Amino acid sequence: MKKTIITVLGKDKVGIISEVCSYLAKYNINILDISQTIVQGFFNMMMIVDMNQSSKSFLEIVNDLNQIGQQLECKIQVQKEEIFDQMHRI
Repeated sequence: MKKTIITVLGKDKVGIISEVCSYLAKYNINILDISQTIVQGFFNMMMIVDMNQSSKSFLEIVNDLNQIGQQLECKIQVQKEEIFDQMHRI
């Protein structure tokens, strides 16, 4: 399973979850786990997704989600699980 970590950070506004999740569904990317919080008007979401059945490449997904983030005025970061694990290892 190709797990990927997606994080979204920005000022809270209507439609952030909808836009990101609609994109993932459109390209058959399954959400395995999701956590979302809003703290004093700032939105933070972390998702673990499975990209095994996706019709798009990892790089295409990264680029598309970057564009969606720009439209939503949010920062969307996409990392492969193994890279994420190595970066957050103590």
